[in-house]
Amino acid sequence: MSENAIGIFDSGLGGLTAVKELVKVLPQENIIYFGDTARVPYGTRSRNTIIKYARQDAYFLLSRGVKMIIAACGTVSSVAVGLKDELPVPFTGVVVPTAIAAVTATRNGRIGVIGTSATVNSGSYKNEILRLNPALTVFQQDCPLFVSLVENSFIAPDDAIVRLVVERYLQRLKNEGIDTLILGCTHFPIIAEAIQNYLGDGVTLIDSGKETALYAVELLRKNKLLNPSSQEGACRYYVSDTVEDFRRVAEIFLDHSVGNEVSHINLEHANI
Repeated sequence: MSENAIGIFDSGLGGLTAVKELVKVLPQENIIYFGDTARVPYGTRSRNTIIKYARQDAYFLLSRGVKMIIAACGTVSSVAVGLKDELPVPFTGVVVPTAIAAVTATRNGRIGVIGTSATVNSGSYKNEILRLNPALTVFQQDCPLFVSLVENSFIAPDDAIVRLVVERYLQRLKNEGIDTLILGCTHFPIIAEAIQNYLGDGVTLIDSGKETALYAVELLRKNKLLNPSSQEGACRYYVSDTVEDFRRVAEIFLDHSVGNEVSHINLEHANI
């Protein structure tokens, strides 16, 4: 089973930041990614709908024989917390590893969290941070337009629109004197430079995709599921909407073309 693929899913394309980081630390692993691009965004959906979609996404990956599942989505990780208990393979979301990294990084005890509305409203990052260290202070801000900026290729740090939206959302957190900021949506690292420019070098940005990839390595090692191969692994991508749109935006996240390794899948008719 150790040679089976790692399964990663997200409501859209943001989870590709986790794919990119995972390939860096575990180049020998095979990866299957599912982006539910037909139903994105999850962040504005009801709790029950998010749980339903997350379960469908996870079971699609199980039907492909994956050895582990990563919910590379802040919204799913925050809302569908019971998913872990019903899956037959190791599972992680992004909340726990990211919160651990933020608690370790802060110096003044003031941590900011940004994410989708569903993520922020769930209080998942705040609750996990305070569970780890109740003495810390957590400030939250939902940033729904960040996802739209990234998926429409508004990512340049000197773009006037990007700068204005960043300032609009983050001004309060900057005024609160945070020294650590959780990028609680896997889309957000794509505009990390613009965020860093606004907040200044004194604020440490915590990339949820990167921290989740590092956490996944330890989870695989603990379960003796690391692929022993010395050959480079393969990545396969599935999406629920058009393949062409995915190919175009995926290059922004991965810094390379995904070529013909993308397939369309209709979850309503999938064999799961």
